[in-house]
Amino acid sequence: ICTVVEELVNDLLCVCRVHSGNDFMPRLQPAVGLGGFLESQSAHGEDLVYRLLVPLKPPPGHSFHLELGA
Repeated sequence: ICTVVEELVNDLLCVCRVHSGNDFMPRLQPAVGLGGFLESQSAHGEDLVYRLLVPLKPPPGHSFHLELGA
């Protein structure tokens, strides 16, 4: 099930990349699964939570850097 969700998210990200087309926006990279899924009980029954990381790549001519703060 996790791979199906990851493929679905990657398909959605691909559509977002195609339609954004703006060179000044960060570029979405393929999603990466983080440790499978979590199951929890709720009032509506059983819930599944998938954790996916979507890395961002800087637009051409730009870079990302960390800013240290308080």
